[in-house]
Amino acid sequence: MRRMEMRTVFVALWVLVVVLKLGIAMRLPLFVDEAFYWLEGQRPAWAYSDLPGLTAWLIRLGTEMFGDGLLAVRLPFVAISALVPWLLVRLTAREFDADAAWVTGCLALLLPLLGSLGVMALPDAMLALATVLCLDAGTRLLRGVSYGAALLLALGLALGALSHYRFIAVIAVGIVALASLPSGRTALRDPRVWIAIAFGAAAWGPLLAWNLANAEAGLRFQMVDRHPWALHADGWQFLVIQAGLVTPLLFAALALAAWRMRRMPDDAARFLALCGALIVAGFFALGFVADTERVSFHWPLPGYLALLPLAGFVLLGWPRWLRLLTLATLVAGFLLVNGYYVAVSSPQLRERAAALKWYPSNFAGWDELAAAVGEELADMPDDTVLVADNFKIGAELGFALGDPDIRVLDHPINRHHGRAPQLELWGLQLDDRAGLAGRPALVVVGATDVKFSALLERYQQLCERLGSLPVSRVVNVDRGGQRFLLVRLDRDAPVPDACATPALAHIDAPASGARVAGRVEVSGWAVRDIAGVESVVVTLDGVPVATAHYGLPNHWVGGFLQGRSRDPAQPNVAFAATLDLRDRPPGLYWLGLEIVGRDGAVERWAEQPLRASAPE
Repeated sequence: MRRMEMRTVFVALWVLVVVLKLGIAMRLPLFVDEAFYWLEGQRPAWAYSDLPGLTAWLIRLGTEMFGDGLLAVRLPFVAISALVPWLLVRLTAREFDADAAWVTGCLALLLPLLGSLGVMALPDAMLALATVLCLDAGTRLLRGVSYGAALLLALGLALGALSHYRFIAVIAVGIVALASLPSGRTALRDPRVWIAIAFGAAAWGPLLAWNLANAEAGLRFQMVDRHPWALHADGWQFLVIQAGLVTPLLFAALALAAWRMRRMPDDAARFLALCGALIVAGFFALGFVADTERVSFHWPLPGYLALLPLAGFVLLGWPRWLRLLTLATLVAGFLLVNGYYVAVSSPQLRERAAALKWYPSNFAGWDELAAAVGEELADMPDDTVLVADNFKIGAELGFALGDPDIRVLDHPINRHHGRAPQLELWGLQLDDRAGLAGRPALVVVGATDVKFSALLERYQQLCERLGSLPVSRVVNVDRGGQRFLLVRLDRDAPVPDACATPALAHIDAPASGARVAGRVEVSGWAVRDIAGVESVVVTLDGVPVATAHYGLPNHWVGGFLQGRSRDPAQPNVAFAATLDLRDRPPGLYWLGLEIVGRDGAVERWAEQPLRASAPE
């Protein structure tokens, strides 16, 4: 009866989780990496500069079968992630206990890293599947080598090799774990196992061939360029982050399982404990010398997949109240992670988060930008070239507009994410205005894709390549949380000797999110190369409410911009205005600027929240 009850709980939970994932996958805006994988899928190849080919192939499969929508892109990954808990259930039931198997399945469904797997079209779903297949094959081999186990191992190794460079860690740890056990060493002496390993090794062939043909660009990015390879203190944060993502009590249970099972007489338990512990410990050690700028919290997931079948042995020994608390924290973690994706899918919630550090810029504003670009293109000649400032904009607009041939400018982001070599291979990188061959262009510049302190330098680089940058429209997504400038370059327009850049501005007071009442003093600065600034208008909720006094001295700005500013008014580039809130009801307002250049150009600057209180 208990077995049937746990099976029922697992099946019901599995259905709920899959339905939730489908719902999120239908509404969550496309992440920038997904968009680039979609772009790769439009040009099928065995390997690319950032990844092997399988992720792009799956996306292409989804869109060929189900159309070009968000769900079509993600459906193969949702399906793969839905299969993983069932495979863990089967592995646990065969090696240990049928009752424990359903517990393992429920833990897998609720583990935040697994419970959200597949809602985005990322390689981690296939990596998880390949890992479980290899773990399953490994436990089978310990019982005795068979053709079925060898075939399963070959399949898992091949899928992992076609998914991501990180699968190398799974291979290395698996071989070490097998070699550590007498029955594993016996298995490794069987030629069928080495045939399977050879098959898996052959699956790396396309990726190695790509690297050999392209100066090892992919390997250098994954193994060298993106990592400092120098000791830094941030590695300790790994334990805190992982305990939070796995949930603290389950993380403790998995750690105890790895420790206790490492010396168990059961070879399968020892194998899984060794695999899980070595993978997690390996990534922990790597955290002290590796990349900390980009997302890496999901890297240890293969280790948790190995340890989940052992967690029941620890949980059954805990008192009932502690098991219930573990379950409660696990459910809370699952809801928190998936709740984040639900929140990111809401335009209203994204807007309210626009001024926060954790604003989800990589999910925000692509539909709005695509609509604005479409309107601009409709008013331009038919042979207009659409040019994106970086790979993020190019890929997202490509997906939204159904155009995989958008030209992309050289940008630090392209190199930072390992996408520059691929853009060059496709012939999509645009180096300068000569590459337009006399055709008009609409350039989409990402004003929030570089640090604010480096934005003027980026504008000046664009000037050197493209000439003057006349802004025809500013797209402020979520009050400027994402900010794009649409620049029209006319056909054969002469390149001026001096280039007028877009404006740069900052509100010094009041601070973002400040509580204010009555009459409020607004101050800040604004600069614009060559053309200069004629006036600054203060806006509230997008409506002009005051004209600032512009031209006040501010010598600090010149130092902040490292002497690069060519505004003719330097250093008299500050402004001040008085904002009267006495007649306005208390509440949240958005304070912004409208910057008018001396050449007549008007740009809306990003807005920041302001909380008005009732006058005392």
